[in-house]
Amino acid sequence: MGFTSFEGLRNGMGGRVAGRSVVAWVLTTVLAVSATGCGVEELPPEEPGSAPGTVEQALVENNGLSLNGLSLNGLSLNGLSLNGLSLNGLSTMDFATWFNGNPAGNEQLMRYMVTCAVPANESRTFRNPSTGLVYTWQGGMGLAPDWAGGAPATLVEQQVISACLAAHANNYGLHVPISLLGRDSKEVTIPFSSEEIKTFARKESCFFGNVFKSEGLFAGNDRSALASDESSSRPCGLVGFGSLSNASCSQVQRVGQCEQHCTLDPNGTFYTQCTVNGVQYKPLTTRIRPQDINRCGDGVCQQGERCGFGITADSCLLDCGTCVL
Repeated sequence: MGFTSFEGLRNGMGGRVAGRSVVAWVLTTVLAVSATGCGVEELPPEEPGSAPGTVEQALVENNGLSLNGLSLNGLSLNGLSLNGLSLNGLSTMDFATWFNGNPAGNEQLMRYMVTCAVPANESRTFRNPSTGLVYTWQGGMGLAPDWAGGAPATLVEQQVISACLAAHANNYGLHVPISLLGRDSKEVTIPFSSEEIKTFARKESCFFGNVFKSEGLFAGNDRSALASDESSSRPCGLVGFGSLSNASCSQVQRVGQCEQHCTLDPNGTFYTQCTVNGVQYKPLTTRIRPQDINRCGDGVCQQGERCGFGITADSCLLDCGTCVL
């Protein structure tokens, strides 16, 4: 039935630097946000590579968000959607109560949400009143500047953040470079270069939906599909023609081919809107590197491939051998 709320979003993250859609694991500049008496304190910059969601000048985004076992528990109504990703929003009792319902999983989700919503030169810091632990989450993409500043999340912001979370989903827990294309909540195009398009030459998917309103997450193939001997380490991304959702990404509902539901921008680079069940959404579009598509016969049994007696990804004798009963 697809993912219908914030239930399940965990692990890893990415970001955006001026002039590029980017993500990497090396920290550059951190501007910690601080306030007095709000349960949030300023922290010194972290060591390079210390946390997902950090930014450097690079041409890729890393995904790895797992869609397993996380619950919003009313936060969209009483917490973040009303108070935003501001100090006031993160210091409310609503937020602390939600966060402590699953600290490990919700900490990972916050890394993703902050990186999707908040600009690259900012971070958000939260001191857990129950444990005293302090968390700092780095900004990156800046897709929802008003929500990031503390305003209630608009419908467009809800949709863009939902699309960003879906685009980074990977229940395998793997971090695969992706190119993330589209427009932010202000209709500003996410910057990209010709080098990025050339490097990430394989069109992958469109992602859209609204988890704030429990409308679900959706994905489709972007003008291509996996061949029978191909597989992907991104189970929520590209699938074969006519395939149902990958069993490893049941929370994202497949809609077939993107062009059946979505409108391309005038240059044909990314989708500007998608419509499902009579609802129009703001999508994001992904591309991947050709070398990140796995092929049966390359001698390595990879995620997405299965043992068997054939030469297809779901029965790959050459890479995964025969199945042991």
